[in-house]
Parts: sequence; structure tokens; C-alpha cells
Amino acid sequence: MLDDTASRPVHAPADHPKVSAPKVGILLANLGTPDHYSYWPMRRYLSEFLSDQRVIDYPKWKWQPLLQTIILTKRPFSSGRNYKSIWNEELNESPLMTITKQQSSAIAARMQAQYGDQVMVDYCMRYGNPSTQSKVDAMVKAGCRKILFFPLYPQYAGATSATANDQFFRALMDQTWQPTARVVDPYFEHPRYIEALAQSVERGYAALPDKPDMLVVSYHGMPKRYLMQGDPYHCQCQKTTRLLREQLGWDETQITTTFQSVFGPEEWLKPYTVDHVAELAKQGKKNIAVIAPAFSADCIETLEEINEEIRESFEHAGGQRFSYIPCLNDDGAHIDALCTVISENLGGWV
Repeated sequence: MLDDTASRPVHAPADHPKVSAPKVGILLANLGTPDHYSYWPMRRYLSEFLSDQRVIDYPKWKWQPLLQTIILTKRPFSSGRNYKSIWNEELNESPLMTITKQQSSAIAARMQAQYGDQVMVDYCMRYGNPSTQSKVDAMVKAGCRKILFFPLYPQYAGATSATANDQFFRALMDQTWQPTARVVDPYFEHPRYIEALAQSVERGYAALPDKPDMLVVSYHGMPKRYLMQGDPYHCQCQKTTRLLREQLGWDETQITTTFQSVFGPEEWLKPYTVDHVAELAKQGKKNIAVIAPAFSADCIETLEEINEEIRESFEHAGGQRFSYIPCLNDDGAHIDALCTVISENLGGWV
């Protein structure tokens, strides 16, 4: 529906439709989440996610029969068990949904204080609900003549940032009166983001009885082939780690970059986190901490994969103390960083 400020333009005829007062929309976007961990919601979510050719770029004629007849027959059960282990039962939603709502609310409060009713803040998911289409529709109906689209991925990747942008522009294609649009650049090297990361590491270390032997900086992986095709993700991850190390004042022996979530038969970016933590344990580094800077919010890849599968790999190889440093989530320094990035991208609009 139109907002309460909608009115007929002064010089328009009596039958002219009402028009909302112009606003600037700020639309945050994250990966997505199933509506529930039971079979059918998981299957719908996984089908949408794994059918995205930015994620799995095999030819449809080859991939879809395998996906629909074999993978989606079994995987919803195993993925559902993983989601169940981390599910926010009180709110009946995934942690990613809970945290994204908290981030959106915190950012909306900051933007309201800074810009008043000129701006409208909301969030969407690339896969699942709330969909990008539904939120773009709502913003346009509310009078947003300009929309700043903000994929919450610090580092750019075709399978994250690009597919989120694809979906946003598809949603714009359905608008009779298209708003002007901007997309926020990746913020992997933004000083405020690096500062927030460093503060989270310092807090995490301060809470531990002994300083870890190594900080493992684990990023979501991707096929190495994507790097060779020109995707900048690997380089941006490496730069984030370097800038974090410099911000902390550490040398290179205290921190290492790895990649997780390997899927399928081909080679992915290395070293693989699950293997590397085991190797560290065998080398005598019995006390490690892990951080995941590619994720703006804790999710299945951090709460289940890192805290369970990767932890088990380290401990099975002889590791003694494994500490996970949470994502930045709705931490004040993170919200400050995101709001700074947003304000920089609103230049000339408000």
C-alpha cells in the first residue's frame, strides 16, 4: 500500500492516483535462509540456491536432473539436521534471519536519527524470504524514488555479491516507474570495517585464558576456476587478512588465511580450513582461534560448520583449545562501519 503521506499532486486532475512523498530506500541484502528445517522448506530453499548459475555454473541440462532427482532427495535431510542444531526455536527462524533483523533495526535507527523521514531502511534475502522482489515492490509503493542496494558481503564474489545484484535489477525490471538505483561497492578494505574486525579479535583474545598460537581467518570458498576466470574474491580476502594483521600490529606467523565450505569434485581455493586446522594441530599449534570475516552475520557456515565440523577436525588431530570469534553481527562498531559505508554512498541523494 501507499504510505500515509501519499496525496494527489497539486496540479493533477481529480482522477489522478495518489503519489507518495519521495524517499530514499536503503535495502540490505543477505544470502538467505529456509523458512524451517523440515524437509519441504529445506528442499525449496536448496532448489532455489543450487539452481542459481552464479553458484553452480554447470549446464542446466546436465545439472538440473542430478539436482532434482538425487541431491534434493537426500540433502534436505542432512542440511535440515544442521539447521535444527542452530535454529532459533524461540522465534522459529534461523540465526541469520534473527541477526539480519537486528542489523536492519539498528541501521534504521541510525539513519532515522541522521536523515529523518527522508530514508527508509529494510532488508531482503537472495534466496527464500523476504524476497528481493517483495522488498523492492514495497519500497517503490512507499515512495522510494531512489534505492541504495547494499549486499552485506565485505568481499565481492560472483556467487554472492553479483547474484544479489542480479536479483535486485530483475526486481527493478517489473517496476512501472523505476527508481534510480545505486549498488554499494564491496567494503573489504574499508578502515571502519577493519577496525571493527580488529576490535572483535582483541575482545575475543582478552576473554581467553591463554593467547592462541594462531588466528585462522576462514573465508567461504569457491572453485579455483572462478579465480582464474577473473573473480576478485580471493585477492580481496587476502587483503582483508593483511589489513586486519596490520591493524592488530601482528607479524605473519600469528595469522593465516583459509577457505571453507568445499562442494563438488573440482579444486577450490586453498588451503581448506577443515584440513589446515588439523595440520596446525599436528605441527604443535594446540590452541587456535577462528574468525570468519566474509560473513556479516553468523549463519550455518559459522555456527555449524566452523563450530562443529572444523572444530572436530582440529580436536581429532590433537588440538586442545579451539575458540570461535563470532561474526560482527549487530556489534556497535560493525553498525558504525555499515552506516559509514551507507552515508558515503548516499552522497547527493540526501
